[in-house]
Amino acid sequence: MFRISQFMNELVNPGPLGIKRNPPGPVVIWNLIRRCNLTCKHCYSISADIDFKGELSTAEVFTVMDDLKAFGVPVLILSGGEPLLRPDIFDISRRAKDMGFYVGLSSNGTLIDASNINEIAAVGYDYVGISIDGMRETHDEFRRKQGAFDASLDGIRRCREHDIKVGLRFTMTEDNAPELPDMLQLMKDEGVDKFYLSHLNYAGRGNRNRDSDVQLDITRNAMDLLFETAYQHAQRGDSLEFVTGNNDADGAYLLEWVKEHHPESAGHIAGKLRLWGGNSSGVNIANIDNLGDVHPDTFWWHYSLGNVRERAFSEIWMDTSDPIMAGLKQSPRKIKGRCKSCRYFDICGGNTRVRALQLSGDPWAEDPACYLTDAEIKADNESIEVNGDIIMEAAPVSMTRR
Repeated sequence: MFRISQFMNELVNPGPLGIKRNPPGPVVIWNLIRRCNLTCKHCYSISADIDFKGELSTAEVFTVMDDLKAFGVPVLILSGGEPLLRPDIFDISRRAKDMGFYVGLSSNGTLIDASNINEIAAVGYDYVGISIDGMRETHDEFRRKQGAFDASLDGIRRCREHDIKVGLRFTMTEDNAPELPDMLQLMKDEGVDKFYLSHLNYAGRGNRNRDSDVQLDITRNAMDLLFETAYQHAQRGDSLEFVTGNNDADGAYLLEWVKEHHPESAGHIAGKLRLWGGNSSGVNIANIDNLGDVHPDTFWWHYSLGNVRERAFSEIWMDTSDPIMAGLKQSPRKIKGRCKSCRYFDICGGNTRVRALQLSGDPWAEDPACYLTDAEIKADNESIEVNGDIIMEAAPVSMTRR
């Protein structure tokens, strides 16, 4: 996840550069159930409104949670499918909170209603993320269900009424990108705390629809809007959050944006971005699916690293005999193509490996969704200073794509 607001706050109130610290364990996104009441176009788990056999029992989930806690995992994001369809979701959630995890709920929002909002509030989720993929007509088409938008919006409002931190999650494609300004206005109108833009990743149902991925110019325009919006909020000192996911080139593009609009801060932001370091799939991000298979992240469902019924997650996660895990944990990663000579490699980390795999068959190929130009990523002799250290950088270039 790329936390835009964090960097915009550094523009407004810069702090010490500090040192890079990895979390004690990975953030675990846990797809507890594959069943869902919707059949969204971009679903990475290809869910449906049916029961899937072989899912982890409550007791098995609790056993895995014990191992995750002992391993140092700080965050559990409980997802699906639609996690609210799992009968024991609140038992699992309460136990996770009691164990001291930061607990997020990732929902489509349509099932948050009068029958369960009090119990959702009582759990004390640290965050509830609800997916909205455009305004009413667009969202209902993406979600393949009439009335989905109104039901999800009602869920958002109920969360706000119960003082639950809630965020909008917007998966951007070529079809819904023009509605990004409307989504930001919706966030403002509804008093939503967080906006998460997810770039389309080529996995599951999203892989089938990759022809509708945004053109690179559209991506750049969207990021420009998010950067400017987040900067304005940082200037006002409010607590709204703007984040993106699934395209670590966002960090490199932010530095290009800073060079053009706030060149005096480019060195400081470059240093902060290098501490972030870009893609962390297989390192600081993990996924467990409904059957207990472990993956480097949620978009690697076709590739299992092992199953928690057979080996503890802590053992699976540290096993670099698997070639994918060995490559992901290598620092720096050995990536080919444009990434190999990119001057921003230590900022984005080579971006999303599963996207490279889906399009080229090679997990170590360049990411085809990098939207920076050859001129922007090519190193030359200009340098900037970061805390007394000279870092080689290319000359600032126009933000207009060539």
